[in-house]
Amino acid sequence: MILKPLIVCITALGLFPLAAHAQSCGSAKEPCEIESGTYHVRLPADGTVPKGIVMHLHGGGGKGAGLLKSGIAAQATQRGYLFLAPNGIHPNARFKHNWAVRARNSSYEKDDIAFLNDVANDAATRFNAPRDKTLLAGFSRGGSMAWDVACYAPDTARAYAPAAGAFWDDLPESCVGPVDLLHTHGWDDRTVPLEGRPLWDGRIAQGDVWESLAILRRTNGCTNRQPSRSAVEGDRWWRHWEDCENARIDLLLHPGGHGVPKGWSAAVLDWFDARLAE
Repeated sequence: MILKPLIVCITALGLFPLAAHAQSCGSAKEPCEIESGTYHVRLPADGTVPKGIVMHLHGGGGKGAGLLKSGIAAQATQRGYLFLAPNGIHPNARFKHNWAVRARNSSYEKDDIAFLNDVANDAATRFNAPRDKTLLAGFSRGGSMAWDVACYAPDTARAYAPAAGAFWDDLPESCVGPVDLLHTHGWDDRTVPLEGRPLWDGRIAQGDVWESLAILRRTNGCTNRQPSRSAVEGDRWWRHWEDCENARIDLLLHPGGHGVPKGWSAAVLDWFDARLAE
């Protein structure tokens, strides 16, 4: 009488590796620790093996733990992705919770591009997730970090989705290789304006989003400045560079300020699902 339930239990364990069910680290209070830093985790909602990885970078002054209850965390895990929220920590910098974004007159004690690769590699092994199906997203300062990774280490992720942050001055002359990238920005963003702005008496400056996109168009082999297709969907303004030689670029503008529009998480994940299906 007790054999049948035991067989069912063994069968279930065989269908889904234990790593997909047990989370030994990554909660808000107990992040996963690696040599180069820490990160937080949210497992797929249905308990199955992750179909990919969504890594989201917090803004300046933020923490990874705060993203575990975010819309993109909920949407990603509902779709079967492993959600990662690394902690950008630089104890000796002006702002402790920050990212090592390349900028004029800035220096950091840690290489965050290497750190984010360490996070993705560790999580892929620890939670049995496909490393080659990674989306790197980020907001504000985290968005700028996502742009840097896309430019200087494009193989870190399959695709990129920065929001409200781009390169800082001095902008790179070129990037290492092409990437699929969806950038989101508020038309009325005064914190990180589309054209950028100088800070600290001009010692550093946020870069121009339009120039950032121009650099990526050259890298991606886009022969035309103008997008191949534009669309207005309610209060969202889309521009699509789909006919580039190497990879596509998508721009989502919204009428708000320094934030993301309602439905952003679903739009980003729809876009990423489509990239994986190509």
